[in-house]
Amino acid sequence: MLAAFRAEELKPQTAAGRLGLSRARFYKLYADYLAACAHRQEATWTPSVSGGDHAQAWPVEVEALLQKRLGSKPPASYSFAASEVFRKCHFKVDRARVRRWAMANNLGHPKPNHGPKAPVKRWQRHRIGELWQLDATPHAWFPNCPQLFPMINMLDDCSRVFTGSKIYERELLLSYLDFLPAAFIECGLPLEIYVDFHSIFFTHDPHALTQLGQALHFYGISFRYAPTPQAKGKVERSHFFWQARLPAYFASEQITDIDQANPHIQDLRLHRNQHEIHRELQMKPQQAWNRAQREKRSVLRPVPRCSWWPFVWSLRTPIKVGPDGRVPVGSQLLRVEAPPATKLILCHHPSGHHSVLANKPDPKTKPVILFSNFPK
Repeated sequence: MLAAFRAEELKPQTAAGRLGLSRARFYKLYADYLAACAHRQEATWTPSVSGGDHAQAWPVEVEALLQKRLGSKPPASYSFAASEVFRKCHFKVDRARVRRWAMANNLGHPKPNHGPKAPVKRWQRHRIGELWQLDATPHAWFPNCPQLFPMINMLDDCSRVFTGSKIYERELLLSYLDFLPAAFIECGLPLEIYVDFHSIFFTHDPHALTQLGQALHFYGISFRYAPTPQAKGKVERSHFFWQARLPAYFASEQITDIDQANPHIQDLRLHRNQHEIHRELQMKPQQAWNRAQREKRSVLRPVPRCSWWPFVWSLRTPIKVGPDGRVPVGSQLLRVEAPPATKLILCHHPSGHHSVLANKPDPKTKPVILFSNFPK
């Protein structure tokens, strides 16, 4: 057919039609044929294998998972569905193929309206642990539940690794006292945490610290305050990441409460850190983290072996021993070994347990525990 076209016996439309090719594909094939003719190999030339669908058939479990994720209300995005296929089935597939599969199986959905892009890329820190961005966002995470629950997110400014992500019933001091030490145990202690002017973080007295600020200062961590929400753009954009994924995920998995949700968020967070390429870095966040460690661009410190640790990360209030030698602990009055009118410290741990200390946290001393139901 190509020889006849070369001899001008056929028109291009006729030759392409007989071969079942588009005009563009026909000319590419013809160019390959002419290159063989130039080397006098036209008699032995054969077209290379190209065109058509040569991809492997998808495993049954992949299609079942896509049906589940894309068939939920709201449906998962195509990129999230592709990520879930790799996380759950260890099968790599790109977003475009998921979209084509969805359209062919009546599971397609309209393209979401993306917000405006940031006009200027903000600087980023050179070392991991130099600055962690922290913020909370309220959202209706669960199917058929209009209540807005806050999700606290924290990420490393240098590598974009999510160092923590968790949903709470309310954004309280106890929520942060639970969230932060877990992130520090997993990743280490940073130098600064970038926050807004929420009353949990900021006091109008420049010489005073909030209780959370005091807890961080005890371990050599300080707050840096963002002048505008846009200044915390990295963590602000991370909220959109979770808001686009979690409602669809919870709907498809029939997850309806916080206790069920948070273990799943932990798995999704680790998968995102280790396997998804960040658009600006053009690498996986964990890959950027590991590279910084190899290049000795890290200021992270390990969590110290400190007897004050569970008490520093607790809500502390001053109390006084009553005339009967008892102190109020929760809804009870408990006897302690201290004279009446002695001033003590009541610690309310995020787990719901309580402790009574003779003195407030001081790195030069050890805690004197008068009462505690906190598990060891």
